[in-house]
Amino acid sequence: MPPHPFNVQTTNAVELQKLLTAGTITSVQIIDTYLSQIEKYEPFYNALISQPPRAKLLRAAEKLDQERRDGRIRGPLHGIPIILKDCFTTASDLGMTTTCGSLAFVGAKTSKNATIVQRMIDGGLIILAKANMTEFCGMKMTYMMPGWSAHGGQTLSPYVPVIEKDEKILGHSAPGGSSTGSGVALSAGFAPLAMGSETIGSIITPASRNALYGLKPTVGVQDTTGMYTMTDFYDSPGPMAKSAADVRELASLLLGIDFSSPDMGTWKNLSVGIVLPSLWTLDEAMCPQHEGTAENMVEEYEAMVETLRKSGCTLKYPLAVQDLSQLPDTIHVAHWDFKNICIPKFINFFDECPVRDVEDIVAFNEENKGRAMPEPYTEQNDLITAMNSSEEPEVIKNAKEKLRNKAREILAEAFDDAEVNLLVGTCDSAFCVHAAAAVPLSTLKYNGRPFGLCVIAKANDEQALLRFMAAYEATMPARAVPVL
Repeated sequence: MPPHPFNVQTTNAVELQKLLTAGTITSVQIIDTYLSQIEKYEPFYNALISQPPRAKLLRAAEKLDQERRDGRIRGPLHGIPIILKDCFTTASDLGMTTTCGSLAFVGAKTSKNATIVQRMIDGGLIILAKANMTEFCGMKMTYMMPGWSAHGGQTLSPYVPVIEKDEKILGHSAPGGSSTGSGVALSAGFAPLAMGSETIGSIITPASRNALYGLKPTVGVQDTTGMYTMTDFYDSPGPMAKSAADVRELASLLLGIDFSSPDMGTWKNLSVGIVLPSLWTLDEAMCPQHEGTAENMVEEYEAMVETLRKSGCTLKYPLAVQDLSQLPDTIHVAHWDFKNICIPKFINFFDECPVRDVEDIVAFNEENKGRAMPEPYTEQNDLITAMNSSEEPEVIKNAKEKLRNKAREILAEAFDDAEVNLLVGTCDSAFCVHAAAAVPLSTLKYNGRPFGLCVIAKANDEQALLRFMAAYEATMPARAVPVL
């Protein structure tokens, strides 16, 4: 087999676009290259849940190549492939299913793309595949291993390709987060870009564990029509990529904002509060530490602080920020929204769907236990709890308002007290619950698993997050690339 015309594991979308503009490569060649990588390595990592026929993808690429030859460029991502988490609904004629990892949705059909998907296609992106995900983003069974679904099986990390026996859901060999398939697809070299969705750590954690850059835009700023969300209260779709520039280009397309800036890649007007790592850890029930792992992460964290300080970053360290992870009622709100808002909207977007509501999903799983609830995932307790959510809408509305006000109060206090516009902490902690971005930091000596930093900005300040990513990438060593 001839060598790839570019390095699929390290070349980013911006670099590919330069090659396309120069005429040294075509979108057809790009698609063919990634498909070869998928064919070779997907059996090991199980990152994808459905793919269009090769011929259909190559026709889409050829159409965009012809548009380029005719001088019609749709945008900076014209002719670039992307992989979508299986919660983004795609029209059936694109050749992929949309199931959220649930067997109950196999056979559902629609003639429409989710609004975000259509926006990407109109911008010239090619939907290369749908990524496996934690089934319903985890709204099925408590403590289900991230990256597992009844329809897609278990996604594995290219860095740590075996999950240790009796591993906890955020243990050091766990692939991490409901958007696991999207993250693994990028680090394995299946595409330059991917889309995930974030409830609590669903983009941030797999981005961290695949040495990627990830962004969770402000909740509510995107039209999520046609995509599955667990709760519209704090779900947000967002990009994952191997470079800050790629995240910026995709964010610009998704949000309709030009994020380019003459200060991009510099620390000008950025002030960063870096939280004390000892205040932010993961419970042993979620992530048991091995000898030296905690010390390893703290050592790299403190070295990062010094590197940023020497590079001219205005920072305050160590910073104490009140724990946001234990806000009451968050899962209660999610159960109610799932049943009463999110699943009905998702099902209604299909022209044909085998299930009508949460009760049907629960019944399907019970009737097909062997396939839908195999060992060790023999429960559907979260689905049943959601099915039985019966509070009045006003009660849920008040609970959301209390949660929102409490979180804003804590964060506003942290920003104001420290006089910073960004807060940075470790992704391997509860700090990621309210994070809006992730950047890679280092890898564990224990098993080579990457870990990163998560960043919080004020609402609607994606510009600050993207500027931090660019300056951080210019300052720190290159991201770790797995040996496949």
